[in-house]
Amino acid sequence: MTVFTTTEPLFLWLSGAALGLLVVATLIGAVLAYRVKTPAGRDTVRNLNARIRSWWVMVALFAAAMLLGSGVTLVLFALLSYLALREFITLTPTRRGDHAGLFLSFFVVVPLQYWLVGIGWYGLFSIFIPVYVFMALPSLSVLGADTTDFLTRTAKAQWGLMLAVYCTSHAPALLWLDIPGYSLPPALLLLYLMTVAQLSDVFQYVFGKLWGKTRLSPGISPSKTVEGLVGGGLTAVAIGTGLHVITPFSPLQAAGMSLIIVIAGFFGGFVLSAMKRDLGVKDWGTMIEGHGGVLDRLDSVVFSAPLFFHLTRYWFT
Repeated sequence: MTVFTTTEPLFLWLSGAALGLLVVATLIGAVLAYRVKTPAGRDTVRNLNARIRSWWVMVALFAAAMLLGSGVTLVLFALLSYLALREFITLTPTRRGDHAGLFLSFFVVVPLQYWLVGIGWYGLFSIFIPVYVFMALPSLSVLGADTTDFLTRTAKAQWGLMLAVYCTSHAPALLWLDIPGYSLPPALLLLYLMTVAQLSDVFQYVFGKLWGKTRLSPGISPSKTVEGLVGGGLTAVAIGTGLHVITPFSPLQAAGMSLIIVIAGFFGGFVLSAMKRDLGVKDWGTMIEGHGGVLDRLDSVVFSAPLFFHLTRYWFT
């Protein structure tokens, strides 16, 4: 597979743009930290600066993985899936009868799913978890002869695998798409997905803080507002449309794909927020400063990655 080298002009341009945005964001955060004096305002700025620091680390890791090739990128996403699944299972009660199924999930399903992605076996990786693993998990659990909350425990394990592993694995699967007439490295499709999904989150947060008044659902996600969703979403769609040059899409097609990513990403975050409220926690974990856990950062990707992958594969390959 073709990967980037540091001499490719397009990659250098994108790297420079990303670096420039981070530098500007860092400077803005420093100015706000100096000028904002109210307690509520300082808390918001402190959270924003923590997010910016985390973005420096995440962008550096992601860029390194893309430069080193598809294999490293695949391993990176497999590790993210493992950590996200660990966060999910940690917050959902399990019993002794679930241990065999959990061992299977962490040490067999995760590496096998990503191995299937890595060899490009679309027919199996697309059904491996939702068909075979979904039948295997309750079969293993029932051998423990523990029927206490059996349905709930089984559903939680299956849902955790679906979010953390199955859906997430569709993001690096973009690297194995063979699109006729598309001469750029497929890694750009992954970059496109992650950029639109994550910028949508960022701009929804910014628009919500600056102009947000109409709360979408205070009981699920108090920080999400209609103004944030519309303003941040449209901004992300505009950026995604402008980035059509790195994709096989026309500007209109890129706008449609960006809109799908934004909408799916919003509902991904909204659904996972509802889960957190049900579990009585604010974040899935504490691994990433200012962002919570790994699953908190992947929430917009778990819903958008499968849609983006399958639409791209169906219409463009």
